[in-house]
Amino acid sequence: MQLKECYESFGGNYEDVKSRLMKDELIQRLVIKFLSDTSYEKLSDAMEQADYGEAFSAVHTLKGVSQNLSFDRLSRSTEALTETLRRWETEPVDAKKSEELFQQVSADYEAVAGAIRMLQ
Repeated sequence: MQLKECYESFGGNYEDVKSRLMKDELIQRLVIKFLSDTSYEKLSDAMEQADYGEAFSAVHTLKGVSQNLSFDRLSRSTEALTETLRRWETEPVDAKKSEELFQQVSADYEAVAGAIRMLQ
């Protein structure tokens, strides 16, 4: 699988990341490094424990990484969950909505991770 095909397979924006980072070698190195980021695991654990503060921190980090690498679909789903959890300290969290959004994040994350594994 080529880098551009990898991006297409999971709803990423190869042209956008290429315009910013310029070199496929750099992009590929960063994309592969994404697999070692622990934000998704932290998010998953926090959601399982209903620790919305930790979940917010983890999903916010995952959102930033996704945006920087132009993983557009994952970026959108993490943004939706981030905004749902944003006021966890001052307002009750809608647990059902948060879980539904987390399921979408999980599906999008698995699509990205699977494609990257194939790229390796």
